[in-house]
Amino acid sequence: MKFYNSLTLLATVATAQGFTISTKQSCTTTTALQLSRRDALSTFGALIVSAPTVANAIAACPPGSNNCVRQTWTPPSSASSADAISQLRDAIGSYPQGGQDGGKIDGGGYTLITDNLDSAGGLVYEFRSSGKGTFAKLFNGGKPFVDDLIVEPNGNAFEFRSSSRVGDSDFGVNKARLAFIGNLLQEKGWTGA
Repeated sequence: MKFYNSLTLLATVATAQGFTISTKQSCTTTTALQLSRRDALSTFGALIVSAPTVANAIAACPPGSNNCVRQTWTPPSSASSADAISQLRDAIGSYPQGGQDGGKIDGGGYTLITDNLDSAGGLVYEFRSSGKGTFAKLFNGGKPFVDDLIVEPNGNAFEFRSSSRVGDSDFGVNKARLAFIGNLLQEKGWTGA
């Protein structure tokens, strides 16, 4: 943020007036370096263009997290962007609504919240436990635990982040979810994990 504030200040000064920087070459001679508004603005423009940007940056899992998994998956090089997106949607859509392991994992199903992959955005799904387990009854009032799955493009690859909204441990649920989806992607020639 300081970087952008500095650039804003530089642009304001540059457009208001040119720069004059005095340098002392020796005890008796002073040389002035003048920079016109045009030169200052072109320098400012170059700084903005070269400023680092982050596109579709999925947050990293917290260090030592027991309820968050992040993976990168890459489609086969022969797949077009549209084919890769279609394969990705098919793989996630093939996840059983009743969950895995007889409903012990994601027994409450899942809901697609956002699908902006066609416009270089991402996918957001909400997965729910059944709410019938001991921990849901004791610690969550019998309501299902909710996890988020976020998928975003990153160059030719796709970043996945599956994480629990509450708690310190998910007992391997997020890892199992991504393993299931990853196996389906591998069958289509994707690489990653």
